Amino acid sequence: MEMGSIRPDKPVVQVSRAGSVPSGRPGVPLELAVLLVRVLEFAAALASGFLAASFAGVLEGEQLALYGRAVLLGALCFATLAETMGCYDLDAQFSLRTLWRRLAASWALTALFLITLGFLLKVSGEVSRGWALVWFGGGGGTLLLGRAVSTVWVRRLKNRGTFNQRVAIFGASVQGERFAQYVLGNPRLTISLVGFFDDRARDRVMSAPAGLPLLGNLTQLITMIREGKIDQVVVALPWSADARLQQVVSRLALTPVRIRLAPDMASFAFAKRPMVLLGDLPVMTVFERPISGMDAVLKRAEDLMLTMLIMLVAAPVMALTALAVKLDSPGPVLFRQPREGFNNKPFEVLKFRSMYVDHGQRENIEQASRHDPRVTRVGRFIRRTSIDELPQLLNVLKGDMSLVGPRPHAPSTRAGDRLFSEVVASYAARHKVKPGITGWAQVCGWRGETDTEAKLVKRLEHDLHYIENWSLGFDIYILVRTLGAVVLNRDVF
Repeated sequence: MEMGSIRPDKPVVQVSRAGSVPSGRPGVPLELAVLLVRVLEFAAALASGFLAASFAGVLEGEQLALYGRAVLLGALCFATLAETMGCYDLDAQFSLRTLWRRLAASWALTALFLITLGFLLKVSGEVSRGWALVWFGGGGGTLLLGRAVSTVWVRRLKNRGTFNQRVAIFGASVQGERFAQYVLGNPRLTISLVGFFDDRARDRVMSAPAGLPLLGNLTQLITMIREGKIDQVVVALPWSADARLQQVVSRLALTPVRIRLAPDMASFAFAKRPMVLLGDLPVMTVFERPISGMDAVLKRAEDLMLTMLIMLVAAPVMALTALAVKLDSPGPVLFRQPREGFNNKPFEVLKFRSMYVDHGQRENIEQASRHDPRVTRVGRFIRRTSIDELPQLLNVLKGDMSLVGPRPHAPSTRAGDRLFSEVVASYAARHKVKPGITGWAQVCGWRGETDTEAKLVKRLEHDLHYIENWSLGFDIYILVRTLGAVVLNRDVF
């Protein structure tokens, strides 16, 4: 919920707890301070350009017009890029690290734009390179130093409560107290809580919810609003009490303050979930389907292209491995075993056979361990080097698997004496995406035998991190690290 002009996805400043009714003028809008920063930085970009030109001695005659246009264009370009890259978003006003990163990127892109434009217009030869270096170097330093000063200034004003709005809560109930506790415990909101108001009898309301005073009923709340002591009202009534809710809101709507509805009790459990509009109706997205839409198309294209490339390179190794498996012990070259894939759908995973044919398990599977007598001589080598996994490239081409994703496990596999699904209730969340030949858990060292529940939990944590943070770049990074993990890690049997 937005508070004190803070956008819901970018809460940034602290709450000032009010034990009594705040007095004085209403809070100054934080956007006013940000507007001043915008103006000062635009002026700094202009001034640094003209100072650099003066230092280089190029402000003479016709050159003055040329350099003047270049400086003005650069300042305008910087202002546009800084706005686009979030340099003036409220979350950047109190985090110098975030701000400097965005500011430096905006200034660097401005320089790149001007250099490219000068080359295309064939005027770069008419401009002093010394001036350009002094402007981009000095201007960038001035912007970074200036923002450090402005950040300290804004933080100081924030700590004084300059930007805080005075907020009253109507509804001295568990819902109102929960909302107040959330606000008081969140150091990123620019509001001061005035206290609670409620129309019900005293024996039906909480005496001091969240340690805040109970100041009266709806009529007294409206009186305080008329006296200019309140800037915003949050109505904390159950959403099911439709008639009472509309009655309260209709009376408050006649006053010149912002009115908001506190989340219903169930909403607190999903407070960090995004709100979207379904037509004109706001709905909460509790869970999003991961890697869907265009992302799914890109990941499938990645799988197909890279898999075919890997198979071309790995073909000799796969042929030699098939021959070695066949000569080492009787039985088929490939081993098929049931696994659970995307959306818990079963499929058969393919591997080079690494165990004696009469020891292969399809049900009540027992994971291989160090010095496992079921593993053949060739099997021990191909398991240690992960060559036995190469036939899963065919699973990728078929669409049952991806190159990167959570490793597929057999439904009957156990950690200790319990099934994986019994150890962690959210284990099935791994099946939101296709399983992979390699994954984030594997390259981070959580591979091989899962003989304890703690190992399973760590593996699951890494798998869920991958699902929530997937990107093509993340996939490539995991694939690059996979080779090192396979070569250096010896905890695979």
